[in-house]
Amino acid sequence: MRKEKEKKNNIKDTDLLIITGLSGAGKTEALNYFEDAGFYCIDNLPAILLLNLIEFFSKSDGRIRQIAVAIDLRSGYFFEEIYQTMDELKKRGIRYSILFLEASKSAIIKRYSLTRRKHPLVEYGDIGLGIEQEIERMQKLRDMADFVIDTTLFNAKELRISLTERMMSDAEKSRLLQISVTSFGYKYGLPENVDLVMDVRFLPNPFYDEDLKKLDGTSKEVIEYVLLRDETKKFLRMFEKMLDFLLPNYIAEGKSYLGIGIGCTGGKHRSVVLAERITDYLKLKGYSVKIIHKDIEKET
Repeated sequence: MRKEKEKKNNIKDTDLLIITGLSGAGKTEALNYFEDAGFYCIDNLPAILLLNLIEFFSKSDGRIRQIAVAIDLRSGYFFEEIYQTMDELKKRGIRYSILFLEASKSAIIKRYSLTRRKHPLVEYGDIGLGIEQEIERMQKLRDMADFVIDTTLFNAKELRISLTERMMSDAEKSRLLQISVTSFGYKYGLPENVDLVMDVRFLPNPFYDEDLKKLDGTSKEVIEYVLLRDETKKFLRMFEKMLDFLLPNYIAEGKSYLGIGIGCTGGKHRSVVLAERITDYLKLKGYSVKIIHKDIEKET
Protein backbone atom coordinates (compact mmCIF):
# COMPACT_ATOMS: atom_id res chain seq x y z
CA MET A 1 0.00 0.00 0.00
CA ARG A 2 2.72 2.45 0.85
CA LYS A 3 5.59 3.96 -1.07
CA GLU A 4 8.98 2.90 0.26
CA LYS A 5 11.16 5.67 1.64
CA GLU A 6 14.91 5.78 1.19
CA LYS A 7 15.67 6.63 4.79
CA LYS A 8 15.47 4.21 7.67
CA ASN A 9 12.32 4.37 9.76
CA ASN A 10 13.08 5.72 13.24
CA ILE A 11 9.73 4.58 14.65
CA LYS A 12 9.65 0.89 13.85
CA ASP A 13 6.62 -0.91 12.45
CA THR A 14 4.46 2.22 12.26
CA ASP A 15 2.69 3.02 9.01
CA LEU A 16 0.97 6.35 8.53
CA LEU A 17 -1.74 7.12 5.98
CA ILE A 18 -2.76 10.74 5.43
CA ILE A 19 -6.25 10.98 3.95
CA THR A 20 -7.00 14.32 2.36
CA GLY A 21 -8.72 15.89 -0.63
CA LEU A 22 -11.78 17.92 -1.51
CA SER A 23 -14.64 18.38 0.91
CA GLY A 24 -17.51 16.10 -0.08
CA ALA A 25 -15.25 13.67 -1.98
CA GLY A 26 -15.61 10.78 0.50
CA LYS A 27 -12.91 11.22 3.15
CA THR A 28 -15.22 10.13 5.98
CA GLU A 29 -16.17 6.94 4.17
CA ALA A 30 -12.50 6.25 3.43
CA LEU A 31 -11.63 6.75 7.09
CA ASN A 32 -14.37 4.30 8.10
CA TYR A 33 -12.97 1.79 5.62
CA PHE A 34 -9.47 1.94 7.08
CA GLU A 35 -10.85 1.69 10.61
CA ASP A 36 -12.53 -1.57 9.56
CA ALA A 37 -9.17 -2.66 8.15
CA GLY A 38 -7.50 -2.29 11.54
CA PHE A 39 -6.07 1.22 11.35
CA TYR A 40 -6.31 3.60 14.31
CA CYS A 41 -8.21 6.49 12.72
CA ILE A 42 -8.50 10.17 13.63
CA ASP A 43 -10.60 12.70 11.72
CA ASN A 44 -9.83 16.40 11.21
CA LEU A 45 -6.41 16.32 12.86
CA PRO A 46 -4.41 19.58 12.80
CA ALA A 47 -1.20 18.72 10.96
CA ILE A 48 0.90 20.36 13.66
CA LEU A 49 -0.14 17.58 16.08
CA LEU A 50 0.81 14.73 13.75
CA LEU A 51 4.37 14.24 14.98
CA ASN A 52 3.24 14.20 18.60
CA LEU A 53 0.62 11.62 17.70
CA ILE A 54 3.17 9.33 16.06
CA GLU A 55 5.52 9.63 19.00
CA PHE A 56 2.69 8.74 21.35
CA PHE A 57 1.66 5.64 19.41
CA SER A 58 5.26 4.50 19.03
CA LYS A 59 5.13 3.78 22.78
CA SER A 60 2.23 1.34 22.41
CA ASP A 61 4.54 -1.73 22.31
CA GLY A 62 3.49 -2.53 18.75
CA ARG A 63 -0.21 -2.75 19.58
CA ILE A 64 -0.95 0.16 17.25
CA ARG A 65 1.03 -0.25 14.05
CA GLN A 66 -1.13 1.48 11.44
CA ILE A 67 -2.53 4.99 11.73
CA ALA A 68 -4.86 6.85 9.34
CA VAL A 69 -5.56 10.55 9.81
CA ALA A 70 -7.82 12.87 7.84
CA ILE A 71 -6.28 16.32 7.34
CA ASP A 72 -7.99 18.95 5.21
CA LEU A 73 -9.16 22.55 5.08
CA ARG A 74 -11.52 22.07 8.01
CA SER A 75 -8.52 22.78 10.24
CA GLY A 76 -8.40 26.30 8.81
CA TYR A 77 -5.15 28.15 9.46
CA PHE A 78 -3.49 25.00 10.79
CA PHE A 79 -3.85 23.23 7.43
CA GLU A 80 -0.78 24.95 5.96
CA GLU A 81 1.34 23.24 8.63
CA ILE A 82 0.98 19.98 6.72
CA TYR A 83 3.87 20.73 4.36
CA GLN A 84 6.32 21.50 7.14
CA THR A 85 5.11 18.41 8.99
CA MET A 86 5.71 16.16 5.99
CA ASP A 87 9.21 17.56 5.61
CA GLU A 88 9.85 16.57 9.22
CA LEU A 89 8.40 13.09 8.59
CA LYS A 90 10.90 12.61 5.78
CA LYS A 91 13.78 13.83 7.92
CA ARG A 92 12.88 11.30 10.60
CA GLY A 93 12.48 8.51 8.06
CA ILE A 94 8.87 7.84 9.02
CA ARG A 95 6.95 5.91 6.39
CA TYR A 96 3.77 7.50 5.15
CA SER A 97 1.41 7.59 2.18
CA ILE A 98 -1.00 10.26 1.02
CA LEU A 99 -4.46 9.39 -0.30
CA PHE A 100 -6.15 12.28 -2.12
CA LEU A 101 -9.88 12.05 -2.87
CA GLU A 102 -11.54 14.33 -5.40
CA ALA A 103 -14.78 14.59 -7.33
CA SER A 104 -16.32 16.81 -9.96
CA LYS A 105 -17.71 20.18 -8.94
CA SER A 106 -21.26 19.12 -9.85
CA ALA A 107 -21.00 15.91 -7.83
CA ILE A 108 -19.80 17.77 -4.74
CA ILE A 109 -22.56 20.38 -5.04
CA LYS A 110 -25.14 17.58 -5.29
CA ARG A 111 -23.73 15.84 -2.21
CA TYR A 112 -23.82 19.04 -0.18
CA SER A 113 -27.42 19.60 -1.26
CA LEU A 114 -28.32 16.36 0.52
CA THR A 115 -26.79 17.37 3.86
CA ARG A 116 -26.89 20.28 6.29
CA ARG A 117 -23.11 20.41 6.54
CA LYS A 118 -21.38 23.57 5.35
CA HIS A 119 -18.45 23.66 3.00
CA PRO A 120 -15.33 24.76 4.96
CA LEU A 121 -14.74 27.74 2.66
CA VAL A 122 -18.36 28.83 2.36
CA GLU A 123 -20.23 30.44 5.23
CA TYR A 124 -22.86 31.99 2.97
CA GLY A 125 -23.01 32.33 -0.78
CA ASP A 126 -21.79 30.40 -3.79
CA ILE A 127 -20.63 26.87 -2.91
CA GLY A 128 -19.27 26.49 -6.44
CA LEU A 129 -16.82 29.32 -5.80
CA GLY A 130 -15.77 27.69 -2.53
CA ILE A 131 -15.06 24.42 -4.33
CA GLU A 132 -12.93 26.22 -6.90
CA GLN A 133 -10.93 27.92 -4.16
CA GLU A 134 -10.44 24.59 -2.40
CA ILE A 135 -9.20 22.92 -5.59
CA GLU A 136 -6.63 25.68 -6.01
CA ARG A 137 -5.44 25.49 -2.39
CA MET A 138 -5.22 21.70 -2.43
CA GLN A 139 -3.39 21.35 -5.76
CA LYS A 140 0.09 21.17 -4.21
CA LEU A 141 -0.98 18.39 -1.87
CA ARG A 142 -2.67 16.56 -4.73
CA ASP A 143 0.58 16.64 -6.68
CA MET A 144 2.37 15.05 -3.71
CA ALA A 145 -0.19 12.26 -3.25
CA ASP A 146 0.67 8.58 -3.66
CA PHE A 147 -2.92 7.73 -4.57
CA VAL A 148 -5.51 9.96 -6.25
CA ILE A 149 -9.05 8.60 -6.52
CA ASP A 150 -11.88 10.38 -8.32
CA THR A 151 -15.13 9.49 -6.53
CA THR A 152 -17.48 11.33 -8.89
CA LEU A 153 -19.23 8.14 -10.03
CA PHE A 154 -18.76 6.16 -6.82
CA ASN A 155 -21.21 5.30 -4.11
CA ALA A 156 -19.84 4.26 -0.70
CA LYS A 157 -19.53 0.59 -1.66
CA GLU A 158 -17.74 1.35 -4.92
CA LEU A 159 -15.28 3.58 -3.09
CA ARG A 160 -14.46 0.75 -0.69
CA ILE A 161 -13.86 -1.61 -3.61
CA SER A 162 -11.58 0.93 -5.27
CA LEU A 163 -9.60 1.39 -2.04
CA THR A 164 -9.13 -2.37 -1.74
CA GLU A 165 -8.02 -2.82 -5.34
CA ARG A 166 -5.70 0.18 -5.53
CA MET A 167 -4.21 0.49 -2.07
CA MET A 168 -4.21 -2.85 -0.31
CA SER A 169 -1.33 -5.28 -0.73
CA ASP A 170 -2.08 -9.01 -0.78
CA ALA A 171 -1.10 -9.27 2.88
CA GLU A 172 -3.39 -6.40 3.82
CA LYS A 173 -6.28 -7.88 1.84
CA SER A 174 -5.86 -11.13 3.72
CA ARG A 175 -6.45 -9.33 7.00
CA LEU A 176 -9.74 -7.94 5.73
CA LEU A 177 -11.35 -11.29 4.97
CA GLN A 178 -10.60 -14.66 6.58
CA ILE A 179 -11.72 -17.58 4.41
CA SER A 180 -12.24 -21.24 5.22
CA VAL A 181 -12.84 -23.89 2.57
CA THR A 182 -14.47 -27.08 3.83
CA SER A 183 -14.94 -30.31 1.90
CA PHE A 184 -17.78 -32.48 3.13
CA GLY A 185 -20.11 -35.36 2.29
CA TYR A 186 -23.81 -34.70 1.93
CA LYS A 187 -24.56 -38.06 3.52
CA TYR A 188 -23.04 -36.71 6.76
CA GLY A 189 -24.73 -33.30 6.67
CA LEU A 190 -23.68 -29.74 5.94
CA PRO A 191 -20.74 -28.26 7.88
CA GLU A 192 -21.35 -25.37 10.25
CA ASN A 193 -20.43 -21.77 9.46
CA VAL A 194 -20.53 -21.97 5.68
CA ASP A 195 -21.87 -19.09 3.59
CA LEU A 196 -21.39 -20.50 0.09
CA VAL A 197 -22.09 -24.16 -0.66
CA MET A 198 -21.19 -25.78 -3.96
CA ASP A 199 -22.59 -29.22 -4.80
CA VAL A 200 -20.08 -31.08 -7.01
CA ARG A 201 -22.01 -34.36 -7.21
CA PHE A 202 -22.54 -33.66 -10.90
CA LEU A 203 -18.97 -34.84 -11.53
CA PRO A 204 -18.16 -38.52 -12.21
CA ASN A 205 -17.53 -40.30 -8.92
CA PRO A 206 -14.13 -42.02 -8.35
CA PHE A 207 -15.87 -44.22 -5.77
CA TYR A 208 -17.14 -46.43 -8.57
CA ASP A 209 -13.63 -47.07 -9.90
CA GLU A 210 -12.23 -50.07 -8.01
CA ASP A 211 -8.67 -48.74 -8.30
CA LEU A 212 -9.66 -45.39 -6.74
CA LYS A 213 -12.37 -46.36 -4.29
CA LYS A 214 -10.07 -46.78 -1.27
CA LEU A 215 -8.02 -43.68 -2.06
CA ASP A 216 -8.99 -40.12 -1.21
CA GLY A 217 -8.85 -36.72 -2.90
CA THR A 218 -5.27 -36.04 -1.82
CA SER A 219 -3.90 -38.92 -3.93
CA LYS A 220 -2.41 -38.24 -7.34
CA GLU A 221 -4.66 -40.76 -9.05
CA VAL A 222 -7.89 -39.25 -7.74
CA ILE A 223 -6.69 -35.69 -8.41
CA GLU A 224 -6.01 -36.54 -12.05
CA TYR A 225 -9.33 -38.39 -12.37
CA VAL A 226 -11.27 -35.34 -11.19
CA LEU A 227 -9.28 -32.43 -12.64
CA LEU A 228 -8.81 -33.81 -16.13
CA ARG A 229 -12.55 -33.85 -16.76
CA ASP A 230 -13.80 -31.13 -19.10
CA GLU A 231 -16.75 -30.43 -16.83
CA THR A 232 -14.38 -29.94 -13.88
CA LYS A 233 -12.26 -27.46 -15.82
CA LYS A 234 -15.34 -25.51 -16.88
CA PHE A 235 -16.74 -25.50 -13.32
CA LEU A 236 -13.46 -24.20 -11.86
CA ARG A 237 -13.20 -21.41 -14.42
CA MET A 238 -16.75 -20.27 -13.65
CA PHE A 239 -16.46 -20.62 -9.85
CA GLU A 240 -13.11 -18.80 -9.70
CA LYS A 241 -14.57 -15.99 -11.79
CA MET A 242 -17.51 -15.78 -9.39
CA LEU A 243 -15.15 -15.58 -6.40
CA ASP A 244 -13.19 -12.82 -8.14
CA PHE A 245 -16.43 -10.84 -8.25
CA LEU A 246 -17.77 -11.74 -4.80
CA LEU A 247 -14.76 -11.33 -2.53
CA PRO A 248 -14.03 -7.62 -3.18
CA ASN A 249 -17.74 -6.94 -2.69
CA TYR A 250 -17.81 -8.86 0.59
CA ILE A 251 -14.80 -6.86 1.77
CA ALA A 252 -16.48 -3.61 0.71
CA GLU A 253 -19.50 -4.54 2.82
CA GLY A 254 -17.25 -5.11 5.85
CA LYS A 255 -17.56 -8.91 5.91
CA SER A 256 -14.62 -10.35 7.86
CA TYR A 257 -15.24 -14.12 7.53
CA LEU A 258 -16.36 -16.29 4.63
CA GLY A 259 -17.02 -20.01 4.79
CA ILE A 260 -17.05 -21.96 1.53
CA GLY A 261 -18.39 -25.52 1.51
CA ILE A 262 -17.62 -27.99 -1.30
CA GLY A 263 -19.77 -31.08 -1.08
CA CYS A 264 -19.91 -34.46 -2.78
CA THR A 265 -21.63 -37.68 -1.70
CA GLY A 266 -19.16 -38.99 0.87
CA GLY A 267 -16.73 -36.08 1.24
CA LYS A 268 -13.74 -38.22 0.34
CA HIS A 269 -12.96 -37.75 -3.34
CA ARG A 270 -14.41 -34.98 -5.53
CA SER A 271 -15.03 -32.39 -2.82
CA VAL A 272 -11.51 -32.87 -1.42
CA VAL A 273 -9.85 -32.36 -4.80
CA LEU A 274 -11.85 -29.23 -5.58
CA ALA A 275 -11.49 -27.76 -2.09
CA GLU A 276 -7.71 -28.09 -2.41
CA ARG A 277 -7.77 -26.51 -5.86
CA ILE A 278 -9.95 -23.58 -4.76
CA THR A 279 -7.77 -23.01 -1.68
CA ASP A 280 -4.66 -22.84 -3.85
CA TYR A 281 -6.38 -20.34 -6.14
CA LEU A 282 -7.40 -18.07 -3.27
CA LYS A 283 -3.91 -18.19 -1.75
CA LEU A 284 -2.44 -17.12 -5.09
CA LYS A 285 -4.84 -14.18 -4.98
CA GLY A 286 -3.37 -13.17 -1.63
CA TYR A 287 -6.20 -14.20 0.68
CA SER A 288 -5.77 -15.84 4.07
CA VAL A 289 -7.33 -19.29 3.69
CA LYS A 290 -7.56 -22.41 5.80
CA ILE A 291 -8.82 -25.75 4.50
CA ILE A 292 -10.82 -28.36 6.37
CA HIS A 293 -11.65 -31.87 5.13
CA LYS A 294 -14.63 -32.66 7.34
CA ASP A 295 -15.40 -36.21 6.24
CA ILE A 296 -12.27 -37.48 4.53
CA GLU A 297 -11.57 -40.05 7.25
CA LYS A 298 -15.07 -41.49 7.32
CA GLU A 299 -15.95 -44.76 5.69
CA THR A 300 -17.85 -44.37 2.44
